[in-house]
Amino acid sequence: MELNSQVNFELLEQQLRECFGRVVYSHKTQEKCADIILRLHKRLKLFQIIISAVVTTSLLVKLFGDQDWALMVGVLMSTLLFGINSYTKDYDLGEISQKHTNAANDLWDIRETYLSTITDLKAGQLTIDQIIEKRDELQKRLLNVYSGSPRTTSKAYKEASNSLKNQEELTFSDKEIDAFLPKGLRKEG
Repeated sequence: MELNSQVNFELLEQQLRECFGRVVYSHKTQEKCADIILRLHKRLKLFQIIISAVVTTSLLVKLFGDQDWALMVGVLMSTLLFGINSYTKDYDLGEISQKHTNAANDLWDIRETYLSTITDLKAGQLTIDQIIEKRDELQKRLLNVYSGSPRTTSKAYKEASNSLKNQEELTFSDKEIDAFLPKGLRKEG
């Protein structure tokens, strides 16, 4: 029975680790997607302001200076502004970005719970039944988050992958961690 129990713990640990890895990627991808959409939102708003200023200026130049070219510039810029406004009228990019941020925040909490569960499992603090209960609860929470969150993009996934693999955004050395802790809790002096 002892061997079977050890195998069960190892299988559950393997599954928890796999789920943890997926949540790490999902969390980072949601963050990157929020950043990408927010950047686009800010750029579009800036373009709208600039184009509106050009339209207004060109129409004033035409009105007070009788310059025909100013009218053409105003018409072209007004048409461009109409196109941008038509594109953005059905999409509130700020709201979409916020939904990605909210999903990332929810996934962060789930990620940390997975980490704590794996730690408790490794420390021998959980029974098999407790591990299964915790796993099932986390899967339900994940389903709720995934069901309510907007889809991410391949660009966001690539940025997340780069951040996690190459920039090691979730990896800390003992020295880096010690810098955040009071002296009594530091690993190295």
